[in-house]
Amino acid sequence: MGNDGGSIPKRRELVKNAARNPTVSELKATALESLGHAWTHCALSGNPIDLDTLVSDWRGRLYNYEAVLNGLMPADEPSEVTPSSLGIKSLRDVTKLKVSKDGNGLVCPISMKELGPSTKAVYLVPCGHVFAEAAMKEIQEKTCPECAEEFAKENIIPLLATTEAEISRLETRIEDLRNQGLTHTLKKDKSEKKKKRKGDDVKEEESKAKKDASAAEKKNGKKREDSRISGINNSFAASLTAKVLAEQDERNKRRKLAAAEAASQRREVARG
Repeated sequence: MGNDGGSIPKRRELVKNAARNPTVSELKATALESLGHAWTHCALSGNPIDLDTLVSDWRGRLYNYEAVLNGLMPADEPSEVTPSSLGIKSLRDVTKLKVSKDGNGLVCPISMKELGPSTKAVYLVPCGHVFAEAAMKEIQEKTCPECAEEFAKENIIPLLATTEAEISRLETRIEDLRNQGLTHTLKKDKSEKKKKRKGDDVKEEESKAKKDASAAEKKNGKKREDSRISGINNSFAASLTAKVLAEQDERNKRRKLAAAEAASQRREVARG
């Protein structure tokens, strides 16, 4: 301490240095490092990316197919990060990417530029071919340059979308697809079909139950009516009594139907 040619920093200097905002260069370096990790590691398992089984979701995140498949299966000890937590409910929510490789990396088959943190890349749905974004903008094609499959402009998906404009566009796209009962890969959403079918089955069962109950009530009601007026000898009195009893039975029937409908609505709400 002292006599070493240096000086001891004061507390206010330490606090000032610790609290300073990072520079633009530091922020860019951090973002590039994060993006580099996302390009080389599965967003679900954290394992190194396998280019032969690479898949991507609606937001352009990269996964190993096996990690998604395993994550969708029931597990004894579920992990904190699951496909569901990332918006993946089935394999129809990810597109199998078809990449061109040069050594250990990805390249654009049009420009032959290496794809990664420094070169923006996109892929096409539904075919999954990957290209440099600049190359796709330059050629202005409506069919895939690799397989000639047609694609719509909104189905050009940026890999690892980061800007607010990109993310907003992709969110609008997936919301529109879900409203149509479609998934990211433009295939039908099976979970929606099951949900709809289940709802239709429940309604059909409830309708059948109501019809059976109504038929049984009519049959039993007629028997009750006959027994209730069988002791009345006066035909006019018997007729009047039968009319009153019929009105009373009709009111009871309406109450039961209303109660059944209310119970049905409560079950619908409980099912969410």
